[in-house]
Amino acid sequence: MGFTHALLKVKLAHNHPQSAEVQFLVDSGAVYSIVPTAILEGFGIEAHRTLEFVLADGTKLTRKVGDAFFEYQGEGGAAPVIFGEDGDAALLGVTTLESLALVLNPFNRQLSQMRLLLA
Repeated sequence: MGFTHALLKVKLAHNHPQSAEVQFLVDSGAVYSIVPTAILEGFGIEAHRTLEFVLADGTKLTRKVGDAFFEYQGEGGAAPVIFGEDGDAALLGVTTLESLALVLNPFNRQLSQMRLLLA
């Protein structure tokens, strides 16, 4: 199985004029996305909580969490974001994917639009 990467814009809010392009590793098993702290703080994004995360090997990490606006191919959505520290990779998690109405196709490893159905 290969890795999937995606280039997204990250910014403070939908109408914020400045953005940063970030190359993410797509991880549909991760809940939140990770963006380097310098990028988030550069836009004035502030952490509103601190959470403890447990990695697959049992390692526990504590990271700050805030909210950011993400754009992929012209479509955008807000989602929680982890403030990445030194050594943390930029990671695109499922909460952000859902905010953008995207899914990771496991067969071709591409991002595609989610099929939305009304009941």
